Amino acid sequence: DYLPWNQPRREPLRLEHKYRPASVRFDYRTTHQDDYPLKGLVKTMSCKPLAMPKLCNIPLEDLTNYKMSYVAHPMEKRFVHEAEKFRPCEIPFESLTTHKQSFRGLMGEPAKSLKPLARPPGLDMPLSNTTEFRDKYQAWPTPQMFSKAPIPYVPPEDRMDLLTTAQAHYTYPKGAPAQSCRPALQIKKSGRFEGSTTTKDDYKQWSSMRAEPVKPIPQLNFPTEPLDCLTTTQAHYVPHPPINTKSCKPHWSGPRGNVPVEAQTTYTISFTPKEMGRCLASYPEPPGYTFKEVDASGHRIYKRISQAGSQQSSHLSVDDSENSNQRKLEVSA
Repeated sequence: DYLPWNQPRREPLRLEHKYRPASVRFDYRTTHQDDYPLKGLVKTMSCKPLAMPKLCNIPLEDLTNYKMSYVAHPMEKRFVHEAEKFRPCEIPFESLTTHKQSFRGLMGEPAKSLKPLARPPGLDMPLSNTTEFRDKYQAWPTPQMFSKAPIPYVPPEDRMDLLTTAQAHYTYPKGAPAQSCRPALQIKKSGRFEGSTTTKDDYKQWSSMRAEPVKPIPQLNFPTEPLDCLTTTQAHYVPHPPINTKSCKPHWSGPRGNVPVEAQTTYTISFTPKEMGRCLASYPEPPGYTFKEVDASGHRIYKRISQAGSQQSSHLSVDDSENSNQRKLEVSA
């Protein structure tokens, strides 16, 4: 069915190949290689000072403000408080307790023993075999089950039709084998197979040589002198012998003497006792005040008599009113 057609070859739709490689030799150097060339070691001069000990003939001034200004005072003997000796009480101890005084033993009936008898009566009688289940739950008479006799099987006398619905209804009255409409295959025995493709024609292998790797020219000169392994700490910080310093701590002259403690405090000096006055809320009707009204919350509101009466006493200050109220409280008390 699928035979090759004799059609001419179509040219592929591609852009025109205009690239031509340059005939000049390719410069393989990069911007980094041109701008940052390799430089050799720069021989620098060591500016490290020579390791010479610094000697000074001037002695160290060991005077301090503490040595010059400190005056050692004699230490007083420490006061030691002697505890008072324990004196036992001369009144004899009462060996009475609340239990002995309040809870006195009363005469009562002796306790009865609730211990069961050693052999309860009725153990010699034989055990009864009747139970509540046997007495109340008796077996009911069950009726005889009715069983129906099965119907005997009678095989059919006719022959069984083994045809299905499809075989019985979907028949082929004019049945004939189907004929193939495929044309005859014509095999060409002469001619050469064309095995060229677009990829083989356009993408051909180029003749190229392997490029050698670009390696920089070594320009590093190693020094001939051995490396000085001394650091600045090892060269300058040389360990020195320790110097014994003189202690400036004053000597202890001994404990303080028996000095009594000064029993004066800010409370004992500044506190002045004041008289305790009675609170006005403790009176059923407080003196110096008259009942005004009862607010929504149920509180009784009072006002001073000086405000309710004439205004002659309005020039009295708050201190005077308080003093008068205090005098009334003292008189009432």
